[in-house]
Amino acid sequence: MHHIPENLKSIRKNKGWTQGEMAKHLGVKRSAIGAYEEGRADPRISFIQLICDTFDLSIDQLINAPIDQSGQKKTKDISGRSLRVLPIVIDATTDKECATLVPVKAAAGYLNGYGDVEFIEQLPTFALPFPELSKGRTYRLFSIQGDSMLPIKSGSYVICSYEMDWANVKNDELYVVVTLEDGIVFKRVLNNLREGKVTLKSDNSEYKSYEVLVSEVLEIWKVHGVAHFDLEQTFGKGEAQPMSKEFTALHQRLERIEARLNN
Repeated sequence: MHHIPENLKSIRKNKGWTQGEMAKHLGVKRSAIGAYEEGRADPRISFIQLICDTFDLSIDQLINAPIDQSGQKKTKDISGRSLRVLPIVIDATTDKECATLVPVKAAAGYLNGYGDVEFIEQLPTFALPFPELSKGRTYRLFSIQGDSMLPIKSGSYVICSYEMDWANVKNDELYVVVTLEDGIVFKRVLNNLREGKVTLKSDNSEYKSYEVLVSEVLEIWKVHGVAHFDLEQTFGKGEAQPMSKEFTALHQRLERIEARLNN
């Protein structure tokens, strides 16, 4: 649950503005203010940033907890819970949430578009057929690059679920962390929330661990599995193991997506 509707109304009333006056001050349509206050629409990240810049708020202060009528800002939350609205994609035919894929070519734009519904809707989507993945969670696949997490190879896809509450992040487990400085990072994580930071570790000993302030973290995704398709390099020529029907279907789907992106 987020508190954008009530907080927008509190900010506006604290200023003594009508919806029209607030819209004029911000340079947006009055109907947009009404829709956001009533919860009929979720604002884009650009609007959230505009509100925060205009009224000297951080994003988590705007979303995480109610702002009282005096405009008093609440204590900053470092748990990651309800920091922002997570855009998802729903299959129109099944009314079920789809998993989204962030390929290499989209990774650069993800830092700016992660909170934009239109950006997320443009990413490739599909259903994950694996029974090991719990229902009712938001899943995303990230294409990883580099050799810092060997033996997981560059070009592999990591299958992740969204971590709403960062207090649940477990030490030395695999996560995709989206940061302001580095964008999409695949690492092991040490949870030091009480100190306002997380430590990111590589499995390749040639890479040093480093710390990231919680204020620089945008998203955390728990890794559940890895998919890669260079079987000859993995098993040796003539030794490739048969894939399950589910894995074969995912393999074919990802190959089609890569082919489209490369055209």
